[in-house]
Amino acid sequence: MCGIVGAVSQRNIVPILIEGLKRLEYRGYDSCGVAVHQAGELRRSRSTSRVAELDTLVAADRVEGFTGIAHTRWATHGAPAVHNAHPHFSHGPGEDAYTARPGRIALVHNGIIENHDELRAELRAKGYVFTSQTDTEVIAHLIDQLYDGDLFDAVKRATLQLKGAYAIAVFCRDEPHRVVGAREGSPLVLGVGTMEGATENFLASDAMALAGVTDQIIYLEEGDVVDLQLGKYWIESAHGAEVRGRYARVERPVRTVQAHTGAAELGPYRHYMQKEIFEQPRAVGDTLSGVESITPELFGDGAYAVFKDIEQVLILACGTSYYAGSTAKYWLESIAKIPTSVEIASEYRYRDSVPHPKTLVVTISQSGETADTIAALKHARALGMPHTLTICNVATSAMVRECKLAYITHAGVEIGVASTKAFTTQLAGLFLLTLALAQVRGHLTDEQEAAHVKAMRHLPVALQAVLALEPQVIAWAEEFARKENALFLGRGLHYPIALEGALKLKEISYIHAEAYPAGELKHGPLALVTAAMPVVTVAPNDTLLEKLKSNLQEVRARGGELFVFADADTHIESEPGIHVIRMPEHYGPLSPILHVVPLQLLAYHTACARGTDVDKPRNLAKSVTVE
Repeated sequence: MCGIVGAVSQRNIVPILIEGLKRLEYRGYDSCGVAVHQAGELRRSRSTSRVAELDTLVAADRVEGFTGIAHTRWATHGAPAVHNAHPHFSHGPGEDAYTARPGRIALVHNGIIENHDELRAELRAKGYVFTSQTDTEVIAHLIDQLYDGDLFDAVKRATLQLKGAYAIAVFCRDEPHRVVGAREGSPLVLGVGTMEGATENFLASDAMALAGVTDQIIYLEEGDVVDLQLGKYWIESAHGAEVRGRYARVERPVRTVQAHTGAAELGPYRHYMQKEIFEQPRAVGDTLSGVESITPELFGDGAYAVFKDIEQVLILACGTSYYAGSTAKYWLESIAKIPTSVEIASEYRYRDSVPHPKTLVVTISQSGETADTIAALKHARALGMPHTLTICNVATSAMVRECKLAYITHAGVEIGVASTKAFTTQLAGLFLLTLALAQVRGHLTDEQEAAHVKAMRHLPVALQAVLALEPQVIAWAEEFARKENALFLGRGLHYPIALEGALKLKEISYIHAEAYPAGELKHGPLALVTAAMPVVTVAPNDTLLEKLKSNLQEVRARGGELFVFADADTHIESEPGIHVIRMPEHYGPLSPILHVVPLQLLAYHTACARGTDVDKPRNLAKSVTVE
């Protein structure tokens, strides 16, 4: 995985493929490549550098054509190396895989094929030669082995043998002007050509890759196989068929999708992450725009009946979204008085759990395509929990289509791999959900509703005030850049915020960072505290403040150095060994949305001081569409 672009046209599509890859660069990748049908042969260029380098290689090799595919790869099977980069070619019996003349099938793939070892052994026995360590090359050889003059038929037959998740785009040397795509568990969209004077159609893993080329998008569904030719396309699916392998023609709606290309402009900022941190006042404001009062219908038609029927909440999410759900648990149980559990999506479906039919299953995802979360959602539904709701940033995503109810955050396109504005907008959406459930359950008075709505409306202004602390955070970051380890502490609903702060620091600065509930410090982590171990503390003026102050004294007594983000009225003063940055104001239950921002800034400026690739941290991808 990570990004796919494909095209069939009457014009040279290489510039379109390269531009599409550039639009998907923000997802993270470690190699890239492009392949075309040129002069009756397959031609390709691949690189372990950036797409800009691939563009140079393509120009130097004079790679051009009317039919082609392109890919950015985030390594899963096989190291980041040119021979593992996509696109992959088939090398059938009697073909020398290392000669200039390639085989007849070219393919790119997102996802993971779980039975690739079994298929590889069978194909090797039939004379197929493997030149990579990837699971993807197996698919190319399998399609070649099944090919009998009809690529669409070969792909359909091949998918029946694949176990796992995939989105593929493939073309054949013997069939110019034809690209076939298929998806199961990984996203894939069809772009219907609209360019005046040109007959063309497109495939992509994300509609954003096709911005400026077409805004007519078809979101393929699970099990779909699509055949693209000049001026026409058709889709077939085996899902729902009575006999396995029997495909039927299906119709999918064409949607007009604006890809918001302007949102990807860096502007005056040094990195996209910095830009997105400073976009949070706008993003939170947009997410809450139009909310004049609390009503279940904010989450979709029929929400009142669902909210009235449920007795508990189950939140499923991964990474940063999991920490948003962990924060929401405190809100849901203290304000809405509803039992709430939060599960890491990648773990949930692999353990025995006790389902309850009156559970509201809430998924949280920036992209709406997170494979682990989608799989966990389907598992929960299969256990007999039909009430589903998602908090998501992409209205056209698989997650939104899978859930009955939804609240769409309006963070806009998030380019940096380390999530920032998506997190704060998720929190805003989850707080609205808390209030809606509290209202339906009779735990929200008119006065309380008015106070909460007023506080939410003030969030953009409050966030601007927090962002003004950046110069003070930069001074701390210069010191953190020399460290290799850090501890983060929080209590109550700010413990997940400490977890998020530690995650941000480790993923972009590569400093080892861990977070703990401050009360757990004396149960083990205190052994790590020395003068070389900075301890970052989130210190709002809440009911746990005095307990937190005692925890801080435990650190100082062992010679630890404290870095405290404190509300103005906490009476925590700077002194030797204690560094304090004062937050502009205390914000009650919404305080986590404010307190996470300086932690984001600390991670960002520490990474800058260490010279890391802030927007594309090593080994990470933006949208994790594999398990």
